[in-house]
Amino acid sequence: MKVGASGGSEEGRRFKTVATGGTFDHVHAGHKRLLERSFEVGDRVIVGLTSDEFVAKVGKKPDYDYQTREKAIREYIEENFPGRNYVIAKLYDYFGPGIANADVQALVASPETSERLALANKMRADKGFPPLELVTVDWVDAQDGKPISSSRIRRGEIDEDGKVLETEG
Repeated sequence: MKVGASGGSEEGRRFKTVATGGTFDHVHAGHKRLLERSFEVGDRVIVGLTSDEFVAKVGKKPDYDYQTREKAIREYIEENFPGRNYVIAKLYDYFGPGIANADVQALVASPETSERLALANKMRADKGFPPLELVTVDWVDAQDGKPISSSRIRRGEIDEDGKVLETEG
């Protein structure tokens, strides 16, 4: 399959609707890979974006508030997947639209998030919805061989592309 700049060819898409999600504090190479894969396999992409309330509940301390994170994700999607069908949904828990929307056919997730699939499918079964398929996207490693993450970026270890930053001391 040839993948173009728009994030995939129509013949490569195999799901009508997929869901993915995260905090997306610093839109880094790992987030970009997750979104690219979502648009490759889905005609419509639901991007779950954690609310400030949920972020606080799980003990994360992002640099940016929900509104700023949403704007950054929207700009990235509009620039890289113009004209594609997507929605950004505010998440108040781990599952959001992936559970509540019977149209969602697959979850596009990192290995860390993919561990929640069994619970998500149990919750969907309780609603009479079909199970989600899983499309796993591996982490993107930084220059030092460790995964890129927003927490590493916040600590000043790496930049959004995974380049190791010089540290003082």
